[in-house]
Amino acid sequence: MLDGIRIIEIEGLGPGPFAAMTLADLGAEVIVVHRKGGAVTPGMPERSLLDRGKRSIALDLKDPADLDTCKALIATADALIEGFRPGVMEKLGLGPEICHAINPRLVFGRMTGWGQDSPLSHAAGHDLNYISLSGALWYGSAPGDPPVTPATLVGDIGGGAMYLVAGLLSGILSAQKTGSGTVVDAAIYDGSAHMMNLLMSLRQTGNLSGTRGRSLLDGPHWSRSYRCADGGHVSVQCLEPQFYADFLDRMGLSADPEFRQQYNSKLWSELTARLEEKFAGKPRDFWADLFLGSDACVAPVLSPEEAMAHEMNAARQSWVEIDDVMQAAPAPRFQGQGWQPKPSPSRGQHNDEIRAELKTSR
Repeated sequence: MLDGIRIIEIEGLGPGPFAAMTLADLGAEVIVVHRKGGAVTPGMPERSLLDRGKRSIALDLKDPADLDTCKALIATADALIEGFRPGVMEKLGLGPEICHAINPRLVFGRMTGWGQDSPLSHAAGHDLNYISLSGALWYGSAPGDPPVTPATLVGDIGGGAMYLVAGLLSGILSAQKTGSGTVVDAAIYDGSAHMMNLLMSLRQTGNLSGTRGRSLLDGPHWSRSYRCADGGHVSVQCLEPQFYADFLDRMGLSADPEFRQQYNSKLWSELTARLEEKFAGKPRDFWADLFLGSDACVAPVLSPEEAMAHEMNAARQSWVEIDDVMQAAPAPRFQGQGWQPKPSPSRGQHNDEIRAELKTSR
């Protein structure tokens, strides 16, 4: 879908490479400028999954000749991705003003945790810190438990990489119309806060409370995960009355007068305890089989390996294994277009090829 779009990625960590991988999955040509002499993080594999579909050139951006090569690449690009702390690209001589002088149409994508200009812009941080300060972590647990979310998904990927992708694509569309590029300031703090707006819409209806355990999505017995007899877990979230009725029927609880009071928040704690005991009486796969294909909104909590072996994946092929590396296939999908996986390059694999295209040599 993005044929003809060229992205230059300056090697970084986490959300930046993920955003570039996503654009490559969507058909863009992505050239990653790897650090000459080794990975940013020691111990990283020679061929990173996050580099799939990209080409690689290894440069030392403190070397004037290599810096010139990078600038020559930027001159050919639709967009650039960098994930350094504010000011680092400027010190390297690759800040937005210089890059826009080289290529006025360039969309300059900046990925940080705290944003380019904030009280914390130069402070260190990680996924969990950004989403805790933005408010996105607040509902990330059962009431009374310490908040926990799936590692990197809410912050680095959801609030960071995907917002950077959206910003870059918007900037590219604008540049195609106007001839002028822009700077995309993608902060995980901002994106993770923005992701809360679906929940905040519930506050308008009185269904989201600032007090844990009193909201439709974090308090009820029908919106949480339960431990099973074998140590596995199942998720339950039958919000709508018709789905809740199906749940009660399959659990043998349709006639129970307390369980029939779905929205009586005074009973939620007691009914949660009763369901905990009931689910603990059978192994996870018993419950998975009981609810499979129903409208009760119950699903087993699977590991990635289990998800890959599940019948859903047999149909969708969302999980694949390529060169002994388990990985998720691109999303979303486009009608009539299949996905042919492209390998991840080794660092600097395309040095000569890219330099020849730029008509440079060393």
